Amino acid sequence: MTTTAPTTTYSSAPPVDPRVIALAHYAGRAVLEQVLARHGATFQQQITLRPLAAEGPLEREELVGQVAGALKVGAAEVQGVIEELIAKGLVAAEALGVRATDAGRAFHAEVSAETAVISARIYAGIPAEDLAAAGRVLALVAERADAELAALTA
Repeated sequence: MTTTAPTTTYSSAPPVDPRVIALAHYAGRAVLEQVLARHGATFQQQITLRPLAAEGPLEREELVGQVAGALKVGAAEVQGVIEELIAKGLVAAEALGVRATDAGRAFHAEVSAETAVISARIYAGIPAEDLAAAGRVLALVAERADAELAALTA
């Protein structure tokens, strides 16, 4: 595996704006999608499986609400992804909701382990206080964007 030097030095990075946030998001998402593609899965499937593998069974409607809110998609799209995960044997439907199967938990663990190594390289050398500040800013941006989206769709 080869690693290339960053084209922007950390000290000369532009201030945060929508473009910078989007570029960072899509760069990270592209990395995750490459890992997922090797496993025959999609980004939407991983986002839907994660709460079931990490937290345990959920009522179907609760899972749909979480994922639809996170991905900003409709409930029908999330329902379709749940059906895909059931067909792959990664999720099982139960009387009270849905749960990750043993295969689903193993898949989640494997992808998480692979991406953790990559994430460690991506975040290496960034001071903890900078990561904390970025986290606060991005949480506030997401909160405000969610409020704007709610107002636009009301």
